[in-house]
Amino acid sequence: MTRVLVTGFAPFGGEQVNPSWQAASLLAAEPPTGLGVTAAELPCVFGAALDALRDAVRASAPDLVVCLGQAGGRPAVTVERVAVNIDDARIPDNAGAQPVDEPVIPGGPAAYFSTLPVKACVAALRAAGVPAAVSNTAGTFVCNHVAYGLGHLLATEFPGVRGGFVHVPWAPEQVTDGSAPALEPATVARGLRALLTAAASTPAGQDLRVTEGATH
Repeated sequence: MTRVLVTGFAPFGGEQVNPSWQAASLLAAEPPTGLGVTAAELPCVFGAALDALRDAVRASAPDLVVCLGQAGGRPAVTVERVAVNIDDARIPDNAGAQPVDEPVIPGGPAAYFSTLPVKACVAALRAAGVPAAVSNTAGTFVCNHVAYGLGHLLATEFPGVRGGFVHVPWAPEQVTDGSAPALEPATVARGLRALLTAAASTPAGQDLRVTEGATH
């Protein structure tokens, strides 16, 4: 059985819930056939999130790691292609830290590409009836911090493990006035089950060769 670690974040920015953790919890409670899923909640705190991620990877010994984060305003589940070595926080994290133009890992490479088959993952989400797209930016807040930190962790300490980052939209309870896109966490989890199956069944280094680029 393929062992999968899925992480989500604690609420931040004054929110009462975080749909990334809601979806991660649903995945662990009802994993896809043939996969064993462990869920771990990460603090929305620079530095501490990477410590919690490392502890979760060590404890669960996964074959695959998928970190989830909230991307309020995005209309689809977005599979991140790349994470960059920069923290530039528009708002403080949950500990009050607000780094500006600081590296995630001093001396680390400029970026890490996901080792998930990002286009196959997007195709699987769409086939499950969930809107999805490839994203070429994970922002510069704690989500990118974790996406980059995961890439560095897998490259330096767990080279046999594949992983990447996926953003999910707001949950409906966060957008009660209907002013922004939202998806039910159960819908997100349904799509992510398909994503995990696709990621686990696609050989390392392979992906669909289809256009998922962007002009801006």
